[in-house]
This record gives sequence, structure tokens and C-alpha cells, in this order.
Amino acid sequence: MSKHYRLLIGGEWVDGANGTYSIVNPATEEIVGEAPEASVDQALAAARAAQAAFPKWASTPPAERARLLDAVSAKLRERAGDLVPLIISETGATATVGSRMQVPVAIERFERYARGAMKDLNIPLSPSPTQATPLAPGGLIGAVVNRQPVGVVACISPYNFPLVNMVGKIAPALAVGCTVVMKPAPQDPLAVIELAEIMREVGFPPGVINVITSSRPEPSVALTETRDVDMVSFTGSTGVGERIFEAGGKTMKRLLLELGGKGAGLVLADANLDVAVGAIGSVWSFHTGQICTAPTRAIVHRSRYDELVTRLTTYASHLKVGDPTAADTLVGPVISAAQRDRIEGYIAAGANEGAEIVVDGRRPAHMDRGFYVAPTLLANCRQGMTPVQEEIFGPVVVVVPFDEDEEAISIANSTDFGLYDYVFSTDSDRAYRTAKQLRSGNVGINTAQRNHDAPFGGFKMSGVGRDGGDFGMIAYTEMQTIVWPG
Repeated sequence: MSKHYRLLIGGEWVDGANGTYSIVNPATEEIVGEAPEASVDQALAAARAAQAAFPKWASTPPAERARLLDAVSAKLRERAGDLVPLIISETGATATVGSRMQVPVAIERFERYARGAMKDLNIPLSPSPTQATPLAPGGLIGAVVNRQPVGVVACISPYNFPLVNMVGKIAPALAVGCTVVMKPAPQDPLAVIELAEIMREVGFPPGVINVITSSRPEPSVALTETRDVDMVSFTGSTGVGERIFEAGGKTMKRLLLELGGKGAGLVLADANLDVAVGAIGSVWSFHTGQICTAPTRAIVHRSRYDELVTRLTTYASHLKVGDPTAADTLVGPVISAAQRDRIEGYIAAGANEGAEIVVDGRRPAHMDRGFYVAPTLLANCRQGMTPVQEEIFGPVVVVVPFDEDEEAISIANSTDFGLYDYVFSTDSDRAYRTAKQLRSGNVGINTAQRNHDAPFGGFKMSGVGRDGGDFGMIAYTEMQTIVWPG
């Protein structure tokens, strides 16, 4: 609480023009620190600073960009002992998630895109024989697709993985020559400010990286509207994504939007339930269900329905809910009182619509402070129920039975979302055929693991664009075609 956090604009550390606001520990409800409250003018100043720095950074040799990205990864490794407790305090992440999935993954992403900075993304094309026209003589016309950095990117990240998600945006953007304005989620921005300090310390030029924080929406809105921002990279709710899409259209901004999800886990009749239960149970045990890729809808063949519900009930009973700093805690708090209340509202809505609350995680009796929702299981659900259709973003699993595979696919495809689905079957051909019929940007077959070099993004209302691996760098470039006579 003693540290004085500031904004970084054009290489200068400045106080928030609108003062500060408190960051609350979701587990204890105590104040972690005070974040600067940026004004709209400061957000616009950050965008102008990034625009001014862009030409020089875009022409910086790739080897120098790679060196700086590597330097950040090394410094993050040195600072992990300080940053992990801060992130746990800000987010309520358990010790396991905080120590393994927050700072270490951020380090890996900087290292990955330091290597990526050295990759030539240009695409040479074969010469094309062309007839003479009134426009120009004919002949062989050569061409290359040149990848240019898109320009200034406003990187707006979510609260569940504040550091990791922000690095997943800025590292590929910086690698290809873009400059950035970082706008972390209002609930937990302090680790991102620490990251900006590290990046300034290792030698990123003024204006190449900027950071603004605010509890209010106006600074973020300004970034989506100003002509000094060429692209918005946003991860968060579909509702906010819709507003960014609309605002960005006025200046034809390039967009990378990774939005909501309502992951379907199709448990076919021949599924290995050990595998299926382990993956579906991760909704509870991995960051309290605050994951857009979580398999929150268990769509299970009727012949395996009772067994799956029984096994999920047993699984939930073995998960310790409590202090996220304790090594054996598997379920910590959700981010805020408002989110806790929202989740509880969805549970109540399910019950009112006829779902059976098999495991009820509302207001765990042993936790007298903090924003806790324990693992919750809603059985006997139907396709049209509110908690089956809408993203809850908490530790709630709904179970929907089906009789034929075609029905399972129809149920899976029935929501507005299409980010990440799963198929569980011991018949690999059947699982693969099923996966290809799902309207989802990603499908896991018998695993909840990801391939981080694969393109990641969603269908339908789950977003626009793809990141991950080389696709993450391509996302922050424009295609420029250059032609010449052979």
C-alpha cells in the first residue's frame, strides 16, 4: 500500500489527473493499493505519444526489438518473487494459479515474441504473366506481400489474467514494430504498471509503451475513438466488445476482439469419464471459473448422465475453498462483490427455470470475508435456460442431457458464443467429425490443454480476429502488396 503508482505517458511518469482509486483484495476486502485515475485528456496524450514514437520504432532493427523483449523476460524472472504476491492480492488467484500461470507465462510470451521479432512475415508471390493494357505494358509482374506494423495499438485487457493477457497483446505488437497504450482492467492494474516500469527500465524508448489506468469507462472510450489509435486489441465481455466495434468503425480501426465464451463439453456415449470429469471440473478448480474457455456446459449422453453428475458432485466436494495464499486452496474468490452477486443471480435464475441445484456454492458458510462462490452444479438443465445460454464467468457448471450426437451438436451450437468447445469420446474419428461440426473457434478433443502456437479466437459473438503464435504477430500487421515488372 505504500507504493505510489503513476501513469506512463510518452516516457514520463505522471499522476492521474482525477486522483486515485482503491484496488481491493477479493479474498480479504482489504486495500491492496491506490491506482491512478486517468483523465480522457491523459488517455489521448498517451495515444499521441505512441503515434509520435511509431515511425522510429517501426524502423528499429528487429534484432534490437528482440533484445529489449528478451530483457523484459529476464527482468520479470528476477522480479517474480515480488510480482506473484501482488497479482494474487489483486486478482484473488490461488497460489497455484498465481505462481504457475501468471508471471511465468508472461515470461514465456516475451521470450516467444523476442524470437518472433526475427521472423520474416513477408510473402513472396510467383511472377504473373500479364497482358498489355492501356494502363501499362505487359510482361511478367513480380509481387510480394509486405507486412507492415499496423501502428498504435490500444491494448485493453481483462481482470482474470492481467499480466499474462496484456503481455499476449503487447509482446507480438512490439515485435512487429507497433507502439502501444496499455489499459488494464480497472479491478487489478497494479502489476501492469509494474510491467511498464520494467519495460522503461530495460530501455524501451519514450512513447513506445504507455500505460493509463482508470475505474471509469471514459478513458477507454477515448482510445477507441481517437484517430491516434490505429487498432484496438481487447479481451473482455461481448457487451463491451460490441461498443468497441461500433466506436472503432468511425475511424476504420483494426480490431482484435476476444470476447465471451460458453464452452460446451460434449460427453459422448463412449467417453472416458475420468478425462471428461477432469476437464469439466477445471471450471471450479482453475481460477474459480473466471476463464472464457471453460467447459461450463456439460452436454452428456443420457446413458452416462447419472454417472457424470455423481462424479462431478464428488469432484466438487474435494475442492478446498478459501484463502488463495494457502498452498492447498483450489478455489479462491471471484474478482468483486458485483461479480459474486451476478453469479448468484444466474444460479437463482436456473433454479427458477427448473434446474436442480445439486451442489450449491452460494455464500460458503466458512468464509466471513471475501467475494466467494464455491463450486456449483446445476443438473436437469434444458437448452433454453438462462444459465445454459449466457456466460456466467464463475464456478458454475450446467448439465444438459442428449440422446443423439446430432442433438448434442445442436445444443452446443445454440448459444451466441463460439470460443472454445470440447468433445470427449474414445473414438477419435467420431470425435474429430463431431468437432468439425461445432461453430467454435477452438475445439479440444479429450483435453482442456491448449496449443499456444495455434490461432486463438472465436466465432459468432465470441469475437473477431486471431492471436497466438505467429498469428499473434500477423494480427498486428497490415498487408501491403508491392509489384514490379520482371
